[in-house]
Amino acid sequence: MAFESFHYELQELADQSGQLTTTIYCHGKLITENTADIRALVSPIIARGGRIILDFSDLEYLDSSGLGAIVALKVSSIHRANSKLELVNLKPRVQKLLSLTNLLQVFADQVPTHLL
Repeated sequence: MAFESFHYELQELADQSGQLTTTIYCHGKLITENTADIRALVSPIIARGGRIILDFSDLEYLDSSGLGAIVALKVSSIHRANSKLELVNLKPRVQKLLSLTNLLQVFADQVPTHLL
C-alpha cells in the first residue's frame, strides 16, 4: 500500500527566561505505519521538558493509530511537571475526530470552547 510518509521540521527557541519551546511542523500522513516516528521524536523532548508544539497545519491525514500516538504523548507530557504538549492549527477533520472519540477534554486547551 502506497502512502505519503510522515515528515517534519523542528524548530527550537528559548525565550528571555530560558524556557525552551520546540515546534514540530508535521507534514504528510500520521498513520499506523509511521506512528513510531512521532513517538521517537517527541518522547525525548518531553523528557527534557519545556513547551512542545505540534503544528498540524500541513498534516494531510491522521488515523486512529496516529491519534493514539498523539494522545499517549499528551498524557506523558501531563505527567511531566516541566513539559507541556500543545496541538495547533488543527484541521476540522482532526477536531471532529477528537470529538467523536471523546478526547476533546485531553486537548481542551487547544480546542475552541464552543466544541467542548
